[in-house]
Amino acid sequence: MSTETGSILERKARIFNVQKYSIYDGPGVRTLIFFKGCPLRCKWCSNPEGLERKYQVMFKEDLCVDCGNCIPVCPVQIHHFRDGEDGQLQTKNERLKHKVKRSIDCVGCRKCETVCPKQALSIVGTDKTISEVLEIIQQDLPFYHSSGGGVTLGGGEVTAQPEFAVNLLTECKRMGIHTAIETSGYVKLDSLLMIAQFTDLFLYDIKQIDSERHYELTGVRNERILDNLTELIRRGHTVKVRMPLIRGLNDSEDTLRRTLEFLRSFKDYKNFQGIDLLPYHKLGINKYKQLDLKYAISEDLSFKEEELDKIEEFIKGYDLQVEVIRH
Repeated sequence: MSTETGSILERKARIFNVQKYSIYDGPGVRTLIFFKGCPLRCKWCSNPEGLERKYQVMFKEDLCVDCGNCIPVCPVQIHHFRDGEDGQLQTKNERLKHKVKRSIDCVGCRKCETVCPKQALSIVGTDKTISEVLEIIQQDLPFYHSSGGGVTLGGGEVTAQPEFAVNLLTECKRMGIHTAIETSGYVKLDSLLMIAQFTDLFLYDIKQIDSERHYELTGVRNERILDNLTELIRRGHTVKVRMPLIRGLNDSEDTLRRTLEFLRSFKDYKNFQGIDLLPYHKLGINKYKQLDLKYAISEDLSFKEEELDKIEEFIKGYDLQVEVIRH
């Protein structure tokens, strides 16, 4: 539900993180707002807590002292003690172990988070109004102005909550704040164009140029993604393509060549700002364990610096601007 408060339409969106002072997600110093919910299931995703729209319990088992404080305060009984691996106590002296019932949906009350003495529990997802998000954004206005920075909306997938995104971007533009969107592009064109009216820069993912392989890696085909990218660029919206680079999944010479041939058709558009390469990293792996999820990649698929340099030069051979984002 939304209500009028002054001149702002107070919609709510479910956010799972706010990252300040980001320098990798658009020009200058930026505030990055992470929206919950995503239609893709990329095997290498580093933000698994952003995939589902619902509230989720993150449980750091190594911090838990099995005190049981969380069990009586949970209104839906997500928390419980597990009596050994087979459901029975193994010995009389064995300590009962805390577990999370993933079959029950969290209601986001945060009571368990409050009573946990070791901060082993945290609830992912907060419903915020436009005004609440703007209050966070405005705290760093001097940094935006001095650095040419601004606000970037990402996720998850921000376009999955398009009405809130449009209202928030509208207010940012009203305050003279540069706006950017990180997106997979897997969204209805009408919603994307609605958001585009108030977006200064799209950071647009191309994960795999082959549609069948894209489906294997992300759970969706890529025709809509490529069509939407084409529409954005041809309609004059400023776009920078972001290419996650994962060894053995999308880094073959044939895959890169086909991707670059597709993108080269846009090189004469002044609003096409080239390519960011995002090399694979393992920064989000621990979050999978906290959510009782299995990480799909078992081996190390990262690149050596000289390998990245070689790929960068290969792309430059197509007369395309490219930058490797080295975190």
